[in-house]
Amino acid sequence: MPTPDSSMESLARRTATVLFTVLAFVVALAIVYIARSVIVLFAFAILFAYLINPVVRLLQRHSLLFRNLKGPHVAEAYLACLILIVVILHGFAVRSSRRPSEVLGAIPAAIERVSSGEIAFDLGKNFGWSDDKSGRVRAAIQKHGPGISSFFANVERRGFQVAGAFIVIPILAIFFLSDGENLANEVIGLVSTKETHENIRVLAVELDFTLQRYIRAKVILATLSFCYCTLTMLLLGFPEPFLLGMIAGVLEFIPMAGWMLSFVTISTVGFLSHSHWIWMMGVLAVWRLCMDYGISPRVMGHELELHPVVALFTMMTGGAIGGIVGIYLSIPLVAALRVVWRRIIAHPHVAATAAPSSESQS
Repeated sequence: MPTPDSSMESLARRTATVLFTVLAFVVALAIVYIARSVIVLFAFAILFAYLINPVVRLLQRHSLLFRNLKGPHVAEAYLACLILIVVILHGFAVRSSRRPSEVLGAIPAAIERVSSGEIAFDLGKNFGWSDDKSGRVRAAIQKHGPGISSFFANVERRGFQVAGAFIVIPILAIFFLSDGENLANEVIGLVSTKETHENIRVLAVELDFTLQRYIRAKVILATLSFCYCTLTMLLLGFPEPFLLGMIAGVLEFIPMAGWMLSFVTISTVGFLSHSHWIWMMGVLAVWRLCMDYGISPRVMGHELELHPVVALFTMMTGGAIGGIVGIYLSIPLVAALRVVWRRIIAHPHVAATAAPSSESQS
């Protein structure tokens, strides 16, 4: 029969264990919060590596040289992406009467005209407004001048951050592409014991398979956007519909800001080329509603075994918590947590054979 002293000692030990666990959890959350920008960069680098990896495997599989080496094929995949970007930029440059340096130099003056309201007279000339109407529009814009200036300053500041991320993310992804398997094995060895090693290895395989399916869903959505925008622009007589459709498809990988950029780009090209740009804006708005509330949740739900309503709720909650980054990372995070729950908490006894085989991933 335990004595009162031993009972008190046992209670004290349990209390100390609970307090230590809570403290460790709080410290971990604090570290994640402080280093959230770095963690987000690494998360995007991992997703970018998953996007490029099928191309690298394809090149490696059909290569006559360096078949056992991954590095040269990573360089080839990056070179192909660079060539695609150059082709897209060149497609716009050769059709523009102004040099890129002139366009960049004209941006501050254009922002100043918008903030001061002088843009109202330019719009008045294009739409045939009277001087009185143009003056009223200018006065309305001037009332919000400080807010407009603050908005453009914020866009400029975040633009530099995004530009830096676009440089850092592909560089980090090189390490995951070249040595991702060894990195994963080291992490598994670090967090596992002899008894839990096999279960954690199987968990890593399932997480790998889940992220592959997430990237496949994003590729499907990008392809749908490309087909829809290209076909619509062909029907409305837009110039270079395939080039603009390719831009819309590529920008589909960027949440929120991506479709906004494609919307502005396509509408501006239509306006400058005197195409049916107003109809195109309406068609793109309808497509966005269908994508955000119909197609995207269903595709994501099918690929990641999530109900469309759950996928929609997850994206909306991620956007409310973390903005654009939250929208992008919410679905893979929830899918990964679902795998962890199923493997470790709900069914810890499941054998390794339940994991997706290597053949199903390739």
